[in-house]
Amino acid sequence: MTDLTATRTDAPAADRPWLDAGLPVDERVELLLAEMTLEEKAGLFFHTMIAVGDLAESNPAFGTPSAVDFVESRHMTHFNLLGTAPSAGEIAEWHNALQRLAASTRLGIPVSLSSDPRHSFSDNPGAAIMAGPFSQWPETMGLAAIGDEELVERFADIARQEYTAVGLRVALHPQVDLATEPRWSRAVATFGEDADLSARLGAAYIRGFQGASFGAGSVSTMTKHFPGGGPQKDGEDPHFAYGREQVYPGESFELHLTPFEAAFDAGTRQVMPYYGMPVGTQYEEVGFGFNKSVITGLLRERYGFDGVVCTDWGLLTDAEIFGDRHPARAWGAEHLSPRERMKKVLDAGADQFGGEACPELLVELVVDGDIAEERMDASARRLLREKFVLGLFDAPYVDAEAAGAIVGSPEFRAAGAEAQRASITVLTNELIGSVQPTLPLARGLRIYAEGIPAEIVAEYGVLAQGPKDADVAILRLKAPFETRATTFENFFHAGSLDFDAETIAHVLEVARAVPTVVDVFLDRPAILTPLVGAASAVVANWGVSAHALLDVLTGAAHPKGRLPFDLPRSTAAVEANRPDVPFDTEDPLFRFGHGLPL
Repeated sequence: MTDLTATRTDAPAADRPWLDAGLPVDERVELLLAEMTLEEKAGLFFHTMIAVGDLAESNPAFGTPSAVDFVESRHMTHFNLLGTAPSAGEIAEWHNALQRLAASTRLGIPVSLSSDPRHSFSDNPGAAIMAGPFSQWPETMGLAAIGDEELVERFADIARQEYTAVGLRVALHPQVDLATEPRWSRAVATFGEDADLSARLGAAYIRGFQGASFGAGSVSTMTKHFPGGGPQKDGEDPHFAYGREQVYPGESFELHLTPFEAAFDAGTRQVMPYYGMPVGTQYEEVGFGFNKSVITGLLRERYGFDGVVCTDWGLLTDAEIFGDRHPARAWGAEHLSPRERMKKVLDAGADQFGGEACPELLVELVVDGDIAEERMDASARRLLREKFVLGLFDAPYVDAEAAGAIVGSPEFRAAGAEAQRASITVLTNELIGSVQPTLPLARGLRIYAEGIPAEIVAEYGVLAQGPKDADVAILRLKAPFETRATTFENFFHAGSLDFDAETIAHVLEVARAVPTVVDVFLDRPAILTPLVGAASAVVANWGVSAHALLDVLTGAAHPKGRLPFDLPRSTAAVEANRPDVPFDTEDPLFRFGHGLPL
Protein backbone atom coordinates (compact mmCIF):
# COMPACT_ATOMS: atom_id res chain seq x y z
CA MET A 1 0.00 0.00 0.00
CA THR A 2 1.19 3.50 -0.75
CA ASP A 3 1.77 5.82 2.22
CA LEU A 4 0.11 9.20 2.21
CA THR A 5 0.74 12.55 3.82
CA ALA A 6 -1.31 13.80 6.73
CA THR A 7 -3.64 15.95 4.62
CA ARG A 8 -6.16 15.38 1.89
CA THR A 9 -5.16 15.84 -1.71
CA ASP A 10 -8.69 16.55 -2.91
CA ALA A 11 -9.18 20.29 -2.57
CA PRO A 12 -12.65 21.63 -1.79
CA ALA A 13 -14.70 22.04 -4.93
CA ALA A 14 -17.99 23.76 -5.60
CA ASP A 15 -19.79 20.41 -5.27
CA ARG A 16 -18.01 19.61 -1.93
CA PRO A 17 -18.00 22.89 0.00
CA TRP A 18 -17.90 21.06 3.36
CA LEU A 19 -14.24 20.26 2.63
CA ASP A 20 -13.37 23.94 3.07
CA ALA A 21 -11.47 23.98 6.39
CA GLY A 22 -11.91 27.74 6.60
CA LEU A 23 -15.63 27.45 7.29
CA PRO A 24 -17.07 27.05 10.83
CA VAL A 25 -17.73 23.44 11.82
CA ASP A 26 -21.49 23.95 12.24
CA GLU A 27 -21.73 25.41 8.74
CA ARG A 28 -19.75 22.53 7.28
CA VAL A 29 -22.05 20.05 9.02
CA GLU A 30 -25.17 21.71 7.57
CA LEU A 31 -23.68 21.91 4.08
CA LEU A 32 -22.91 18.20 4.12
CA LEU A 33 -26.18 17.17 5.76
CA ALA A 34 -28.18 19.06 3.14
CA GLU A 35 -26.42 17.12 0.40
CA MET A 36 -26.92 13.67 1.92
CA THR A 37 -29.50 11.17 0.69
CA LEU A 38 -31.56 9.19 3.15
CA GLU A 39 -29.36 6.15 2.50
CA GLU A 40 -26.17 8.13 3.16
CA LYS A 41 -27.56 9.46 6.43
CA ALA A 42 -28.58 5.97 7.49
CA GLY A 43 -25.03 4.70 7.03
CA LEU A 44 -23.78 7.05 9.76
CA PHE A 45 -25.88 5.26 12.37
CA PHE A 46 -23.96 1.96 12.22
CA HIS A 47 -20.69 1.29 14.04
CA THR A 48 -19.59 -2.27 13.40
CA MET A 49 -16.52 -4.53 13.45
CA ILE A 50 -13.75 -4.56 10.89
CA ALA A 51 -10.29 -6.14 10.72
CA VAL A 52 -6.97 -5.35 9.05
CA GLY A 53 -6.74 -7.10 5.70
CA ASP A 54 -7.89 -6.99 2.12
CA LEU A 55 -10.67 -4.42 1.88
CA ALA A 56 -12.59 -6.60 -0.56
CA GLU A 57 -12.68 -9.67 1.72
CA SER A 58 -15.20 -10.51 4.46
CA ASN A 59 -14.31 -11.42 8.06
CA PRO A 60 -15.09 -15.13 8.57
CA ALA A 61 -14.66 -15.12 12.40
CA PHE A 62 -17.48 -12.64 12.92
CA GLY A 63 -19.31 -13.23 9.66
CA THR A 64 -19.08 -9.57 8.63
CA PRO A 65 -19.06 -8.21 5.06
CA SER A 66 -16.07 -6.61 3.36
CA ALA A 67 -14.98 -3.03 3.88
CA VAL A 68 -15.90 -2.29 0.26
CA ASP A 69 -19.43 -3.51 0.93
CA PHE A 70 -19.69 -1.46 4.13
CA VAL A 71 -18.40 1.79 2.62
CA GLU A 72 -19.67 1.72 -0.94
CA SER A 73 -22.96 -0.16 -0.63
CA ARG A 74 -24.05 0.63 2.93
CA HIS A 75 -22.50 4.12 3.20
CA MET A 76 -20.96 3.23 6.59
CA THR A 77 -18.04 5.22 7.99
CA HIS A 78 -17.71 4.15 11.66
CA PHE A 79 -15.78 0.95 12.41
CA ASN A 80 -14.47 -0.91 15.45
CA LEU A 81 -11.05 -2.42 14.69
CA LEU A 82 -10.83 -6.07 15.73
CA GLY A 83 -7.59 -7.85 16.47
CA THR A 84 -4.13 -6.53 15.87
CA ALA A 85 -1.45 -6.64 13.17
CA PRO A 86 2.24 -7.53 13.14
CA SER A 87 3.30 -3.89 13.03
CA ALA A 88 1.98 -0.39 13.53
CA GLY A 89 3.00 0.45 9.98
CA GLU A 90 0.77 -2.29 8.62
CA ILE A 91 -2.23 -0.99 10.60
CA ALA A 92 -1.49 2.56 9.44
CA GLU A 93 -1.20 1.59 5.77
CA TRP A 94 -4.44 -0.42 5.94
CA HIS A 95 -6.12 2.55 7.62
CA ASN A 96 -4.95 4.85 4.81
CA ALA A 97 -6.32 2.45 2.20
CA LEU A 98 -9.65 2.44 4.04
CA GLN A 99 -9.67 6.25 4.07
CA ARG A 100 -8.90 6.35 0.35
CA LEU A 101 -11.88 4.07 -0.21
CA ALA A 102 -14.08 6.45 1.80
CA ALA A 103 -12.68 9.49 -0.03
CA SER A 104 -13.64 7.91 -3.36
CA THR A 105 -17.34 7.89 -2.50
CA ARG A 106 -19.74 10.59 -3.66
CA LEU A 107 -19.50 12.67 -0.48
CA GLY A 108 -16.01 11.67 0.65
CA ILE A 109 -16.98 11.24 4.32
CA PRO A 110 -13.90 9.93 6.19
CA VAL A 111 -13.90 6.86 8.38
CA SER A 112 -13.90 7.09 12.18
CA LEU A 113 -11.93 4.10 13.44
CA SER A 114 -12.46 2.94 17.03
CA SER A 115 -10.93 0.35 19.32
CA ASP A 116 -11.52 -1.53 22.53
CA PRO A 117 -8.57 -1.33 24.97
CA ARG A 118 -5.40 -2.70 23.37
CA HIS A 119 -2.53 -1.83 25.71
CA SER A 120 -2.53 -4.68 28.19
CA PHE A 121 -2.68 -8.47 28.45
CA SER A 122 -6.34 -9.31 27.74
CA ASP A 123 -7.35 -11.11 24.59
CA ASN A 124 -11.13 -10.97 24.29
CA PRO A 125 -12.61 -10.02 20.90
CA GLY A 126 -15.73 -8.78 22.67
CA ALA A 127 -13.99 -6.54 25.20
CA ALA A 128 -10.21 -6.05 24.85
CA ILE A 129 -7.27 -6.88 22.60
CA MET A 130 -3.67 -7.94 23.26
CA ALA A 131 -1.16 -5.10 22.97
CA GLY A 132 0.74 -6.46 19.96
CA PRO A 133 2.95 -3.62 18.66
CA PHE A 134 1.59 -1.15 21.23
CA SER A 135 3.24 -0.45 24.57
CA GLN A 136 2.04 -2.93 27.19
CA TRP A 137 0.59 -1.77 30.51
CA PRO A 138 -1.32 -3.41 33.34
CA GLU A 139 -5.06 -3.76 32.89
CA THR A 140 -7.24 -0.85 34.01
CA MET A 141 -7.65 -2.61 37.36
CA GLY A 142 -3.86 -2.54 37.70
CA LEU A 143 -3.84 1.21 37.12
CA ALA A 144 -6.44 1.41 39.89
CA ALA A 145 -4.15 -0.62 42.16
CA ILE A 146 -1.48 2.07 41.71
CA GLY A 147 -4.13 4.73 42.26
CA ASP A 148 -2.15 7.65 40.78
CA GLU A 149 -4.14 10.13 38.67
CA GLU A 150 -1.00 11.54 37.05
CA LEU A 151 0.10 8.06 35.99
CA VAL A 152 -3.32 7.28 34.53
CA GLU A 153 -3.31 10.52 32.56
CA ARG A 154 0.25 9.79 31.38
CA PHE A 155 -0.81 6.31 30.24
CA ALA A 156 -3.80 7.73 28.38
CA ASP A 157 -1.66 10.38 26.71
CA ILE A 158 0.78 7.71 25.49
CA ALA A 159 -2.12 5.58 24.30
CA ARG A 160 -3.53 8.64 22.51
CA GLN A 161 -0.25 9.13 20.64
CA GLU A 162 -0.12 5.47 19.66
CA TYR A 163 -3.79 5.39 18.63
CA THR A 164 -3.59 8.51 16.47
CA ALA A 165 -0.38 7.28 14.84
CA VAL A 166 -2.26 4.37 13.24
CA GLY A 167 -5.56 6.20 12.68
CA LEU A 168 -7.58 5.14 15.73
CA ARG A 169 -9.66 8.17 16.74
CA VAL A 170 -12.35 6.76 19.03
CA ALA A 171 -11.67 4.86 22.27
CA LEU A 172 -14.44 2.45 23.27
CA HIS A 173 -13.41 3.12 26.86
CA PRO A 174 -12.88 4.03 29.69
CA GLN A 175 -15.03 1.53 31.51
CA VAL A 176 -16.03 3.29 34.73
CA ASP A 177 -18.51 0.71 36.02
CA LEU A 178 -18.15 -0.09 39.71
CA ALA A 179 -17.03 -3.70 40.26
CA THR A 180 -19.46 -4.33 43.12
CA GLU A 181 -20.32 -7.93 42.12
CA PRO A 182 -17.17 -10.06 42.63
CA ARG A 183 -18.14 -12.65 40.01
CA TRP A 184 -18.71 -10.21 37.15
CA SER A 185 -16.45 -11.01 34.19
CA ARG A 186 -15.84 -7.40 33.14
CA ALA A 187 -14.28 -6.20 36.42
CA VAL A 188 -10.68 -6.24 35.18
CA ALA A 189 -11.35 -3.37 32.77
CA THR A 190 -12.78 -1.16 35.53
CA PHE A 191 -11.09 0.97 38.18
CA GLY A 192 -12.45 -1.29 40.90
CA GLU A 193 -15.08 -1.15 43.58
CA ASP A 194 -14.70 2.34 45.02
CA ALA A 195 -16.82 5.10 43.45
CA ASP A 196 -14.51 7.99 44.33
CA LEU A 197 -11.36 6.24 43.06
CA SER A 198 -13.14 5.26 39.85
CA ALA A 199 -14.34 8.84 39.36
CA ARG A 200 -10.88 10.38 39.85
CA LEU A 201 -9.03 7.90 37.66
CA GLY A 202 -11.73 7.79 34.98
CA ALA A 203 -11.57 11.57 34.60
CA ALA A 204 -7.76 11.45 34.34
CA TYR A 205 -8.06 8.75 31.66
CA ILE A 206 -10.41 10.94 29.61
CA ARG A 207 -8.12 13.97 29.92
CA GLY A 208 -5.18 11.95 28.65
CA PHE A 209 -6.98 10.53 25.63
CA GLN A 210 -8.75 13.72 24.60
CA GLY A 211 -5.94 16.17 25.35
CA ALA A 212 -5.98 19.64 26.83
CA SER A 213 -8.41 20.76 24.11
CA PHE A 214 -10.45 18.45 21.94
CA GLY A 215 -9.48 18.51 18.30
CA ALA A 216 -7.23 17.15 15.59
CA GLY A 217 -4.81 15.41 17.97
CA SER A 218 -7.48 13.88 20.18
CA VAL A 219 -9.01 10.46 20.63
CA SER A 220 -12.72 10.70 21.41
CA THR A 221 -13.63 8.70 24.54
CA MET A 222 -16.79 6.61 24.65
CA THR A 223 -17.32 6.19 28.39
CA LYS A 224 -19.17 3.03 29.37
CA HIS A 225 -21.39 1.38 30.46
CA PHE A 226 -24.02 3.96 31.46
CA PRO A 227 -25.60 4.02 34.05
CA GLY A 228 -23.20 1.45 35.54
CA GLY A 229 -22.83 -2.19 34.54
CA GLY A 230 -21.58 -3.68 37.80
CA PRO A 231 -24.74 -4.83 39.62
CA GLN A 232 -25.23 -8.05 37.65
CA LYS A 233 -27.55 -10.67 39.06
CA ASP A 234 -25.40 -13.64 40.19
CA GLY A 235 -22.45 -11.86 38.59
CA GLU A 236 -23.38 -13.06 35.10
CA ASP A 237 -22.59 -10.88 32.11
CA PRO A 238 -25.36 -9.51 29.86
CA HIS A 239 -23.53 -10.38 26.67
CA PHE A 240 -25.54 -13.56 27.28
CA ALA A 241 -29.21 -14.10 28.05
CA TYR A 242 -28.56 -15.65 31.47
CA GLY A 243 -26.93 -12.38 32.55
CA ARG A 244 -29.53 -9.93 31.30
CA GLU A 245 -30.73 -8.63 34.70
CA GLN A 246 -29.18 -5.87 36.79
CA VAL A 247 -30.45 -5.81 40.36
CA TYR A 248 -30.28 -3.25 43.14
CA PRO A 249 -31.21 -4.92 46.46
CA GLY A 250 -29.14 -2.30 48.28
CA GLU A 251 -30.91 0.56 46.48
CA SER A 252 -27.53 1.93 45.33
CA PHE A 253 -28.43 2.82 41.73
CA GLU A 254 -27.37 6.45 42.27
CA LEU A 255 -23.91 5.51 43.58
CA HIS A 256 -23.06 3.88 40.25
CA LEU A 257 -23.57 7.24 38.51
CA THR A 258 -20.69 8.86 40.45
CA PRO A 259 -17.89 7.99 37.99
CA PHE A 260 -20.04 9.08 35.04
CA GLU A 261 -20.61 12.47 36.63
CA ALA A 262 -16.81 12.90 36.81
CA ALA A 263 -16.56 11.77 33.17
CA PHE A 264 -19.06 14.43 32.09
CA ASP A 265 -17.08 17.06 33.99
CA ALA A 266 -13.92 15.85 32.22
CA GLY A 267 -15.62 16.34 28.84
CA THR A 268 -16.14 12.80 27.59
CA ARG A 269 -17.52 13.05 24.08
CA GLN A 270 -19.45 9.80 23.80
CA VAL A 271 -21.34 7.39 26.04
CA MET A 272 -22.24 3.70 25.69
CA PRO A 273 -25.23 2.32 27.61
CA TYR A 274 -24.90 -1.27 28.84
CA TYR A 275 -26.79 -4.37 27.74
CA GLY A 276 -28.32 -5.04 31.15
CA MET A 277 -31.94 -4.35 32.06
CA PRO A 278 -32.68 -2.81 35.48
CA VAL A 279 -35.01 -4.84 37.66
CA GLY A 280 -37.05 -3.33 40.49
CA THR A 281 -36.15 0.34 39.91
CA GLN A 282 -38.04 3.40 38.71
CA TYR A 283 -36.70 2.78 35.20
CA GLU A 284 -38.25 0.69 32.46
CA GLU A 285 -37.29 -2.97 32.67
CA VAL A 286 -35.59 -3.11 29.32
CA GLY A 287 -31.93 -3.11 28.27
CA PHE A 288 -30.31 0.29 28.79
CA GLY A 289 -29.75 0.76 25.05
CA PHE A 290 -33.54 0.65 24.57
CA ASN A 291 -34.31 2.61 27.71
CA LYS A 292 -35.79 6.08 27.13
CA SER A 293 -36.10 6.73 30.86
CA VAL A 294 -32.32 6.27 31.15
CA ILE A 295 -30.93 7.68 27.86
CA THR A 296 -33.30 10.64 27.47
CA GLY A 297 -34.54 11.12 31.01
CA LEU A 298 -31.29 10.54 32.90
CA LEU A 299 -28.42 11.08 30.45
CA ARG A 300 -29.81 13.76 28.13
CA GLU A 301 -32.10 15.69 30.47
CA ARG A 302 -30.73 15.30 33.99
CA TYR A 303 -27.06 15.48 32.96
CA GLY A 304 -27.50 17.60 29.84
CA PHE A 305 -25.29 15.30 27.77
CA ASP A 306 -25.43 16.25 24.08
CA GLY A 307 -22.62 14.05 22.81
CA VAL A 308 -22.85 10.81 20.84
CA VAL A 309 -24.68 7.89 22.41
CA CYS A 310 -23.75 4.55 20.83
CA THR A 311 -25.38 1.33 21.96
CA ASP A 312 -23.34 -1.66 23.01
CA TRP A 313 -22.77 -4.22 20.30
CA GLY A 314 -25.46 -6.40 18.79
CA LEU A 315 -28.80 -5.20 20.16
CA LEU A 316 -30.79 -5.66 16.96
CA THR A 317 -29.87 -8.84 15.10
CA ASP A 318 -28.66 -12.34 15.90
CA ALA A 319 -25.04 -13.10 15.02
CA GLU A 320 -22.79 -16.06 14.35
CA ILE A 321 -19.55 -15.77 16.37
CA PHE A 322 -16.82 -18.41 16.05
CA GLY A 323 -19.33 -20.80 14.52
CA ASP A 324 -21.97 -20.46 17.24
CA ARG A 325 -25.27 -18.62 16.94
CA HIS A 326 -25.78 -15.88 19.53
CA PRO A 327 -29.11 -14.06 19.90
CA ALA A 328 -29.39 -10.28 19.75
CA ARG A 329 -28.85 -8.76 23.19
CA ALA A 330 -32.33 -7.25 23.12
CA TRP A 331 -33.08 -7.86 26.76
CA GLY A 332 -36.65 -6.94 27.57
CA ALA A 333 -37.26 -6.43 23.85
CA GLU A 334 -36.74 -10.02 22.66
CA HIS A 335 -40.32 -10.12 21.43
CA LEU A 336 -39.73 -7.21 19.03
CA SER A 337 -38.50 -7.58 15.45
CA PRO A 338 -35.10 -6.07 14.53
CA ARG A 339 -36.93 -3.18 12.89
CA GLU A 340 -39.05 -2.58 16.01
CA ARG A 341 -35.96 -2.78 18.21
CA MET A 342 -34.28 -0.16 16.03
CA LYS A 343 -37.19 2.20 16.46
CA LYS A 344 -37.16 1.69 20.22
CA VAL A 345 -33.43 2.51 20.41
CA LEU A 346 -33.93 5.72 18.41
CA ASP A 347 -36.98 6.68 20.45
CA ALA A 348 -34.87 6.14 23.57
CA GLY A 349 -32.44 8.81 22.35
CA ALA A 350 -29.39 6.89 21.09
CA ASP A 351 -27.48 7.97 17.98
CA GLN A 352 -25.70 4.83 16.84
CA PHE A 353 -26.11 1.07 16.72
CA GLY A 354 -22.96 -0.70 17.87
CA GLY A 355 -21.99 -3.88 16.07
CA GLU A 356 -24.79 -3.66 13.52
CA ALA A 357 -24.76 -3.16 9.75
CA CYS A 358 -28.37 -2.95 8.54
CA PRO A 359 -28.99 0.64 7.37
CA GLU A 360 -31.70 -0.57 5.03
CA LEU A 361 -33.95 -1.12 8.07
CA LEU A 362 -33.50 2.49 9.12
CA VAL A 363 -34.32 3.69 5.61
CA GLU A 364 -37.52 1.61 5.73
CA LEU A 365 -38.49 3.15 9.08
CA VAL A 366 -38.15 6.66 7.69
CA VAL A 367 -39.84 5.93 4.37
CA ASP A 368 -42.77 4.31 6.19
CA GLY A 369 -43.11 7.28 8.51
CA ASP A 370 -42.17 5.42 11.73
CA ILE A 371 -39.08 7.64 12.26
CA ALA A 372 -39.05 11.28 11.17
CA GLU A 373 -36.13 12.38 9.02
CA GLU A 374 -35.70 15.29 11.43
CA ARG A 375 -34.98 12.69 14.13
CA MET A 376 -32.32 11.19 11.88
CA ASP A 377 -30.81 14.61 11.29
CA ALA A 378 -30.43 15.28 15.02
CA SER A 379 -28.17 12.25 15.42
CA ALA A 380 -26.46 12.75 12.07
CA ARG A 381 -25.37 16.23 13.17
CA ARG A 382 -23.71 14.83 16.30
CA LEU A 383 -21.94 12.11 14.33
CA LEU A 384 -20.74 14.42 11.56
CA ARG A 385 -19.67 17.14 13.96
CA GLU A 386 -17.40 14.67 15.78
CA LYS A 387 -15.65 13.82 12.52
CA PHE A 388 -15.16 17.49 11.68
CA VAL A 389 -13.87 18.46 15.14
CA LEU A 390 -11.45 15.53 15.12
CA GLY A 391 -10.05 16.95 11.87
CA LEU A 392 -10.85 13.83 9.87
CA PHE A 393 -12.24 15.76 6.90
CA ASP A 394 -9.04 17.82 6.71
CA ALA A 395 -6.41 15.19 7.58
CA PRO A 396 -7.79 11.65 7.29
CA TYR A 397 -4.46 9.94 6.55
CA VAL A 398 -1.57 9.02 8.82
CA ASP A 399 2.16 8.68 8.25
CA ALA A 400 2.77 4.93 8.21
CA GLU A 401 6.54 5.31 8.51
CA ALA A 402 6.21 7.57 11.54
CA ALA A 403 3.70 5.15 13.11
CA GLY A 404 6.39 2.51 13.37
CA ALA A 405 8.57 4.85 15.38
CA ILE A 406 5.81 6.13 17.67
CA VAL A 407 3.88 2.96 18.49
CA GLY A 408 5.72 0.81 21.00
CA SER A 409 8.67 3.19 21.19
CA PRO A 410 11.36 2.34 23.78
CA GLU A 411 10.19 5.25 25.93
CA PHE A 412 6.56 4.12 25.86
CA ARG A 413 7.45 0.46 26.48
CA ALA A 414 9.61 1.45 29.44
CA ALA A 415 6.76 3.47 30.93
CA GLY A 416 4.41 0.51 30.53
CA ALA A 417 6.88 -1.89 32.16
CA GLU A 418 7.39 0.52 35.06
CA ALA A 419 3.63 0.65 35.60
CA GLN A 420 3.43 -3.15 35.50
CA ARG A 421 5.99 -3.40 38.30
CA ALA A 422 4.29 -0.68 40.33
CA SER A 423 0.87 -2.36 40.06
CA ILE A 424 1.93 -5.63 41.70
CA THR A 425 0.23 -5.97 45.07
CA VAL A 426 1.88 -7.93 47.89
CA LEU A 427 -0.84 -9.61 49.94
CA THR A 428 1.25 -11.73 52.33
CA ASN A 429 4.95 -12.02 53.08
CA GLU A 430 5.66 -14.54 55.83
CA LEU A 431 8.82 -14.82 57.86
CA ILE A 432 11.18 -17.68 57.07
CA GLY A 433 12.56 -19.22 60.23
CA SER A 434 11.31 -16.24 62.29
CA VAL A 435 14.24 -14.27 60.90
CA GLN A 436 13.38 -12.51 57.66
CA PRO A 437 10.43 -12.21 55.29
CA THR A 438 10.20 -14.35 52.18
CA LEU A 439 10.36 -11.33 49.89
CA PRO A 440 12.47 -9.91 48.42
CA LEU A 441 14.26 -13.02 47.19
CA ALA A 442 18.03 -13.02 47.04
CA ARG A 443 19.61 -13.25 43.61
CA GLY A 444 21.16 -16.58 42.65
CA LEU A 445 18.72 -18.85 44.52
CA ARG A 446 17.72 -22.18 43.08
CA ILE A 447 14.23 -21.45 41.71
CA TYR A 448 11.50 -23.88 40.77
CA ALA A 449 8.96 -21.99 38.65
CA GLU A 450 5.65 -22.68 36.95
CA GLY A 451 4.27 -20.23 34.43
CA ILE A 452 7.61 -18.49 33.80
CA PRO A 453 9.87 -19.38 30.85
CA ALA A 454 13.03 -21.17 31.93
CA GLU A 455 15.29 -18.69 30.16
CA ILE A 456 13.80 -15.82 32.15
CA VAL A 457 14.12 -17.67 35.46
CA ALA A 458 17.81 -18.18 34.64
CA GLU A 459 18.34 -14.41 34.54
CA TYR A 460 17.44 -14.20 38.25
CA GLY A 461 18.69 -17.48 39.72
CA VAL A 462 19.47 -21.13 39.04
CA LEU A 463 16.70 -23.14 37.42
CA ALA A 464 15.61 -26.07 39.60
CA GLN A 465 13.91 -29.07 38.06
CA GLY A 466 11.58 -29.71 40.99
CA PRO A 467 10.49 -28.28 44.34
CA LYS A 468 12.77 -30.55 46.35
CA ASP A 469 15.80 -29.27 44.42
CA ALA A 470 14.91 -25.62 44.99
CA ASP A 471 15.42 -22.90 47.57
CA VAL A 472 12.13 -21.28 46.55
CA ALA A 473 9.19 -22.01 44.26
CA ILE A 474 7.29 -19.40 42.25
CA LEU A 475 3.87 -20.44 40.96
CA ARG A 476 1.90 -18.20 38.60
CA LEU A 477 -1.86 -18.77 38.65
CA LYS A 478 -4.90 -17.14 37.10
CA ALA A 479 -8.18 -16.50 38.89
CA PRO A 480 -10.52 -19.44 38.27
CA PHE A 481 -13.63 -19.42 36.10
CA GLU A 482 -16.21 -21.86 34.82
CA THR A 483 -16.16 -23.29 31.31
CA ARG A 484 -19.27 -22.36 29.33
CA ALA A 485 -20.90 -23.83 26.22
CA THR A 486 -19.51 -21.66 23.39
CA THR A 487 -16.14 -20.27 22.36
CA PHE A 488 -17.24 -16.65 22.71
CA GLU A 489 -18.62 -17.19 26.21
CA ASN A 490 -15.30 -18.53 27.42
CA PHE A 491 -13.55 -15.26 26.67
CA PHE A 492 -15.69 -13.88 29.53
CA HIS A 493 -14.44 -15.45 32.75
CA ALA A 494 -17.53 -16.04 34.85
CA GLY A 495 -18.94 -18.30 37.54
CA SER A 496 -17.30 -19.61 40.70
CA LEU A 497 -14.30 -17.82 42.20
CA ASP A 498 -13.05 -20.97 43.96
CA PHE A 499 -9.91 -22.72 42.75
CA ASP A 500 -10.50 -26.37 41.93
CA ALA A 501 -9.34 -29.04 44.37
CA GLU A 502 -6.53 -30.18 42.07
CA THR A 503 -4.98 -26.69 41.89
CA ILE A 504 -5.19 -26.22 45.65
CA ALA A 505 -3.69 -29.67 46.30
CA HIS A 506 -0.80 -28.93 43.94
CA VAL A 507 0.01 -25.60 45.59
CA LEU A 508 -0.09 -27.22 49.03
CA GLU A 509 2.20 -30.02 47.88
CA VAL A 510 4.79 -27.60 46.51
CA ALA A 511 4.53 -25.38 49.60
CA ARG A 512 5.22 -28.35 51.88
CA ALA A 513 8.43 -29.06 49.98
CA VAL A 514 9.88 -25.54 49.70
CA PRO A 515 9.02 -21.91 50.60
CA THR A 516 6.56 -20.91 47.89
CA VAL A 517 5.56 -17.60 46.33
CA VAL A 518 2.15 -17.62 44.62
CA ASP A 519 1.35 -14.92 42.05
CA VAL A 520 -2.28 -14.65 40.94
CA PHE A 521 -3.70 -12.73 37.99
CA LEU A 522 -6.83 -11.30 39.60
CA ASP A 523 -9.03 -10.49 36.63
CA ARG A 524 -11.72 -11.25 39.24
CA PRO A 525 -11.34 -11.29 43.04
CA ALA A 526 -10.55 -14.99 43.45
CA ILE A 527 -10.97 -16.75 46.78
CA LEU A 528 -7.38 -17.13 47.95
CA THR A 529 -8.14 -18.40 51.45
CA PRO A 530 -6.66 -21.93 51.03
CA LEU A 531 -3.56 -20.56 49.27
CA VAL A 532 -2.78 -17.81 51.75
CA GLY A 533 -2.54 -20.33 54.56
CA ALA A 534 0.03 -22.42 52.70
CA ALA A 535 2.21 -20.06 50.65
CA SER A 536 5.12 -18.14 52.13
CA ALA A 537 4.11 -15.10 50.08
CA VAL A 538 1.13 -14.24 47.88
CA VAL A 539 1.13 -11.42 45.34
CA ALA A 540 -1.60 -10.21 43.00
CA ASN A 541 -1.26 -8.78 39.52
CA TRP A 542 -3.48 -7.34 36.81
CA GLY A 543 -1.23 -8.03 33.87
CA VAL A 544 2.56 -8.12 34.31
CA SER A 545 5.34 -9.71 32.31
CA ALA A 546 7.57 -12.37 33.85
CA HIS A 547 10.44 -9.87 33.93
CA ALA A 548 8.33 -7.28 35.75
CA LEU A 549 7.21 -9.87 38.30
CA LEU A 550 10.72 -11.15 38.98
CA ASP A 551 12.09 -7.62 39.24
CA VAL A 552 9.66 -7.05 42.12
CA LEU A 553 10.12 -10.46 43.76
CA THR A 554 13.93 -10.01 43.82
CA GLY A 555 13.82 -6.43 45.09
CA ALA A 556 15.05 -4.77 41.90
CA ALA A 557 11.79 -2.79 41.80
CA HIS A 558 9.33 -1.80 44.48
CA PRO A 559 5.60 -2.56 44.16
CA LYS A 560 3.05 0.14 44.90
CA GLY A 561 -0.15 -1.83 44.39
CA ARG A 562 -3.10 -1.72 46.75
CA LEU A 563 -6.21 -3.84 46.32
CA PRO A 564 -8.85 -1.92 44.30
CA PHE A 565 -11.57 -4.14 45.78
CA ASP A 566 -12.28 -6.30 48.81
CA LEU A 567 -11.00 -9.86 48.40
CA PRO A 568 -13.72 -12.26 49.60
CA ARG A 569 -13.00 -15.01 52.10
CA SER A 570 -15.54 -17.55 50.84
CA THR A 571 -18.14 -18.43 48.24
CA ALA A 572 -20.83 -17.97 50.85
CA ALA A 573 -19.73 -14.37 51.36
CA VAL A 574 -19.82 -13.75 47.61
CA GLU A 575 -23.31 -15.20 47.26
CA ALA A 576 -24.58 -13.06 50.15
CA ASN A 577 -23.06 -9.90 48.66
CA ARG A 578 -25.62 -7.37 47.39
CA PRO A 579 -24.53 -6.82 43.75
CA ASP A 580 -25.03 -3.04 43.76
CA VAL A 581 -23.33 -2.32 47.10
CA PRO A 582 -19.56 -1.85 47.32
CA PHE A 583 -17.59 -3.56 50.09
CA ASP A 584 -20.53 -5.77 51.00
CA THR A 585 -18.80 -9.17 51.32
CA GLU A 586 -18.74 -10.24 54.97
CA ASP A 587 -15.35 -10.49 56.68
CA PRO A 588 -13.17 -10.20 53.56
CA LEU A 589 -9.82 -11.95 53.50
CA PHE A 590 -8.17 -8.65 52.54
CA ARG A 591 -9.80 -5.25 52.36
CA PHE A 592 -9.73 -2.55 49.73
CA GLY A 593 -6.42 -0.70 49.94
CA HIS A 594 -4.42 -3.63 51.34
CA GLY A 595 -0.90 -3.99 50.02
CA LEU A 596 2.41 -4.60 51.78
CA PRO A 597 5.60 -2.66 51.02
CA LEU A 598 8.83 -4.39 50.00
